Amino acid sequence: MLDIRNLTVRFETRRRDDRMVLHGIDLAVGKGEKCGIVGESGSGKSVLALSIIGLLPRNARAGGEVLFEGENLLKASERQLTRMRGDEIGMIFQEPMTALNPAMTAGSQIAEALHLHHEITRAAGRAEALRLMDMVKIRNASARIDAYPHELSGGERQRVGIAIALALKPDLLIADEPTTALDVTVQAEILDILDELVAELGISLLLISHDIGVIARMTDRVMVMRDGRKMEEGATGTVLRAPEHPYTRTLLAALPRRTRAFLEAGQ
Repeated sequence: MLDIRNLTVRFETRRRDDRMVLHGIDLAVGKGEKCGIVGESGSGKSVLALSIIGLLPRNARAGGEVLFEGENLLKASERQLTRMRGDEIGMIFQEPMTALNPAMTAGSQIAEALHLHHEITRAAGRAEALRLMDMVKIRNASARIDAYPHELSGGERQRVGIAIALALKPDLLIADEPTTALDVTVQAEILDILDELVAELGISLLLISHDIGVIARMTDRVMVMRDGRKMEEGATGTVLRAPEHPYTRTLLAALPRRTRAFLEAGQ
């Protein structure tokens, strides 16, 4: 479904000392597969995600190929990308407070994608938004549908982000650090919702995280990144039990002993 080949990204600067951020990344995600990308902050994980959906800043220059169902998205027009976003590829952004529009209610933001891609009435859009809010387990959704982002908790905002990403039933869902800044209990709830919905809808998942525990819980295969480069890739259980690259071993060694033991037992 998704086939990334030799992807490079560099940022142009006024001083002409361009900075290379991604160095020839290769990654494939099959239909129905749950793939993870793990690495420390600044490793290029989010840049990779933004490259896929064409949301890099204007001074970014991407090379290589990002093939989605055979179409190179790096060559696609803005109109093609607009059609594809949400409809074929959904994305959950890292920080829901900044990803959501502060001047729009939760329900109207969920319904917006439906109105943009399908000709439906306002009433139908609201009804579908309410259904999606129930689907992502927002309590008292009929009251929260008219709430603004600042009136929602962090967990509720992230649930709204998930509902927006899944509103059009995409084939691929990209989740960029979907549990950042949430407490442990809410993190677990969000991951349970994601896991359940991905399985129920039969969609592919590309999950980005710096948390190895999240990757271990949610993915079948993982790619480890550092400084814009792929360190290693393989089945999640294999990589966690017997990492081949020194950097991966260092990441695992940095985990608390009990966490390492739990991950090894879980795999």
